[in-house]
Amino acid sequence: MALRTRITELLGIEHPIVQGGMQGVGTAELAGAVSNAGGLGILTALTQPSPAALRAEIERCRAMTDKPFGVNITVFPTINPPDYQGYAQAVIDGGVRIVETAGTPAVREIWDMLKPHGVTILHKCTAVRHALSAERAGCDIISIDGFECAGHPGEDDIPGLILIPAAADKVKIPLLASGGFGDGRGLAAALALGADGINMGTRFCATQEAPIHPNIKQAYLDNDERGSVLIFRKLRNTARVGRSAVSEEVARRLDQPGATFDDVKDLVSGAAGREMLRTGNLDQGIFWAGMVQGLIHDVPTCAELVGRIVAEAEALIRGRLAGLVSA
Repeated sequence: MALRTRITELLGIEHPIVQGGMQGVGTAELAGAVSNAGGLGILTALTQPSPAALRAEIERCRAMTDKPFGVNITVFPTINPPDYQGYAQAVIDGGVRIVETAGTPAVREIWDMLKPHGVTILHKCTAVRHALSAERAGCDIISIDGFECAGHPGEDDIPGLILIPAAADKVKIPLLASGGFGDGRGLAAALALGADGINMGTRFCATQEAPIHPNIKQAYLDNDERGSVLIFRKLRNTARVGRSAVSEEVARRLDQPGATFDDVKDLVSGAAGREMLRTGNLDQGIFWAGMVQGLIHDVPTCAELVGRIVAEAEALIRGRLAGLVSA
């Protein structure tokens, strides 16, 4: 039995499992391993310091896998934006044909660069209305992120059990379910809810090939489903990160009357986070983590993880679920 969906057909992959782009984590080692396992690995453009570095990383990934892989380009609201067009041109020059995007509506300028080159656009959304807008604007795949997800879950607080079927009812293009997925039960559930596959971030952080310190991977094992903290709520830029002394201090400071981003920028800087991933010192910064930590109990290879998820989902669909239907 094989799980063939619109996602596997459109992306040319074996299994309907996508590794989402993650800052500091989406490197060639992880993306190549996920793609070799039959899923879709994704490099994170802004993990690289320049478009030239992204070109080199694309070549490194291509040397590690002959399977499809993609690149994530996330457009953040910022005073001094990175060279987004330069990163997009690096994708084009590198011959990458799948790009995951997220962020502000300005990301559509990147789509305009990529689409004439036959690039498939996979766009991450946290609301049905945003998904429909992206569909109208010409993206090819929607990744719908429920409130359980790591990173930025939006401001509506709609969990996947509602958000996924609500999106599936209205979105006509292929749909990925994201947020809270880490095993075969989740994949089977996502397919039952109307999605064509799953997008996983946190679960792929706890794999052998993820380029982060073992201490951070152990934190994913130690935390349970309560092991995340929502920060930046008052700033209308909600983010879900792993529970630690640092993230709890960030939440405490921002809960004070009149608090601003300046009150926590020393704790949440990107440089501090990258150093923490390298050294494993949890007192140095914050790390992205979703509620799915409650389902993470080991640190397998990507091949072991993807194979296990697909086998579990197939067994559920063919076995227990089919057995519940009487003649």
